[in-house]
Amino acid sequence: MLFLRKPSSLACRRWANFRANKRGFWSLCLFLVLFFLALGAEFIANDNPLLVKFDGKYYFPIFSSYPETAFGGDFETETRYRDPYVKKLIDAKGWMIWPPIPFSYNTINYDLQEPAPSPPSRDNWLGTDDQGRDVLARIIYGFRISVLFGLTLTALTSVVGIAAGAVQGYFGGKTDLFMQRFIEIWGGMPVLYLLIIMASLVQPNFWWLLILMLLFSWMSLTHVVRAEFLKTRNFDYVRAARALGASDVRIMAKHILPNAMVATLTLMPFILDHSISTLTALDYLGLGLPPGSPSLGELLNQGKNNLQAPWLGISAFCVIAAMLTLLIFTGEAVRDAFDPRKTTGSK
Repeated sequence: MLFLRKPSSLACRRWANFRANKRGFWSLCLFLVLFFLALGAEFIANDNPLLVKFDGKYYFPIFSSYPETAFGGDFETETRYRDPYVKKLIDAKGWMIWPPIPFSYNTINYDLQEPAPSPPSRDNWLGTDDQGRDVLARIIYGFRISVLFGLTLTALTSVVGIAAGAVQGYFGGKTDLFMQRFIEIWGGMPVLYLLIIMASLVQPNFWWLLILMLLFSWMSLTHVVRAEFLKTRNFDYVRAARALGASDVRIMAKHILPNAMVATLTLMPFILDHSISTLTALDYLGLGLPPGSPSLGELLNQGKNNLQAPWLGISAFCVIAAMLTLLIFTGEAVRDAFDPRKTTGSK
């Protein structure tokens, strides 16, 4: 039989403090709703229908690829459901259910009434970019990539930064001295110039950018964790654990790290915010994701290059500003939740 552990009074107090910050709490709820909707972007914006019924059979193009011959066409190639000829074949013996936005991030609308970039219309709610691709679809997919990239980079940054800070603070002495000098030198590297050099040598992609940015962003938590370990390593309960024969790794992980995590967790939303901002800036400069990838920074760059199409820059700016604002408000609520001076409902 499984028993559920009752939350501690400390956890309940922190949750109550988090809930008391209404702005941060509802910002987190709204951000999670937008993120989970973006995770299912293929069901919201796609140039393949969700469901096709043809000649008494059901097809799911969003999950599988079907040749054109399956619907009475002439070619064995993958079906292009936006083709008027294919639409006519399917409508003759069945029907299709399309997602709310019948365009994917790379779908070019060849039926535009005006030259690209075209303004918002009934077909393209936020208009199209300079290649005729739907702006709203690219925003949805770009939002998903930005958040996933930021979450992944934040998680890896936290692991590396916490480990480095823990080693520095716990062992101290020459270990702390040498690592601190290395961090000072490494932190002074011109990151932007290095990214420009790397981009000229290798075509960046999601994982390449992740590794490259991890090399220069892991120091964001090191100083906080180091200070906490330096303060805690000589406490009585740590000395007692060492006297009982506990290993250094066990002492660091079980007895000191929980105290350091309080300060670490309060900084994570801001690290996520910075990770997303950095990716957006790199995409804006053309040093980020490969060309054609759905990117908010690339959309901002298009807005700069097409001042006659203000919907490009305005759409990307509003999404980026809203996303970063929600994360900042959430970070403030997390900070209040872990503040020992805060009482429930205090401001």
